[in-house]
Amino acid sequence: MPIAISDPDDPRIEPYRAVRERDLVGRQHRFIAEGEVVLRVLLKQRRFVIESLLLAENRLESLGDAVEGLPETVPVYTAGRQVMDAIVGFPIHRGVLAVARREPLPSIENFLAGMPPDALVVGLVGLANHDNVGGIFRNAAAFGAQGVLLDPESCDPLYRKAIRVSVGGALVVPFARAASADAMVRALQSASFEILALSPSGKEILSQVKPSCRTALLLGAEGPGLPPDLLDRTRTVSIPMSGGFDSLNVATTSGIALHHLTSRLP
Repeated sequence: MPIAISDPDDPRIEPYRAVRERDLVGRQHRFIAEGEVVLRVLLKQRRFVIESLLLAENRLESLGDAVEGLPETVPVYTAGRQVMDAIVGFPIHRGVLAVARREPLPSIENFLAGMPPDALVVGLVGLANHDNVGGIFRNAAAFGAQGVLLDPESCDPLYRKAIRVSVGGALVVPFARAASADAMVRALQSASFEILALSPSGKEILSQVKPSCRTALLLGAEGPGLPPDLLDRTRTVSIPMSGGFDSLNVATTSGIALHHLTSRLP
């Protein structure tokens, strides 16, 4: 049965307090999922354990089927809009939050070893923007990429905003974190991946590239792009633009590249 919360200071909803501040400092192996679409995606994922839900009172009826499917041990808290806003620390327009426990990340070597022979993965280098990372995970999920690799400078895909922008894609596509961009490249090479590094200065045009059975698409941050030493060690590709105007957002670029690669996989 839903548990009504009338006091914003109720200790039972402590994990939801001051959501934005905790987004910055982390939640000790937990993360927040926000919105109905994301919640329904989360409910389908076996690799995450949902610990509780916090719903606005007016969202309970529309989410009745989702709530009924939860184990009895998962508390479902409900609150009026004003109380919920006071708990969270800002107007929570979607009225749907969940706390889930994240799984320990595998080593990048073990992660790649578990890939199928025809795997397509995405590598992110220096992507600190949550919107871009969320958009890339959304595209990776849409085009069936088997995984995403992140270097230490790339942001957490399970940051609340990144999950929301990904429309739950960050919960669907497995990921692992490398110790460095160099370690990512070395691990991919050891696992027999052909590495395609996207860059405006790429030597080949993406539309003319036929991917190998195991392909890794590397993306860098807007502005600096991928490090020169990494580009020197990989197969570089570009997407030509009108008048040489380099204007594509990196998340948009990932969608174009993933569509091309998946349509031409052996």
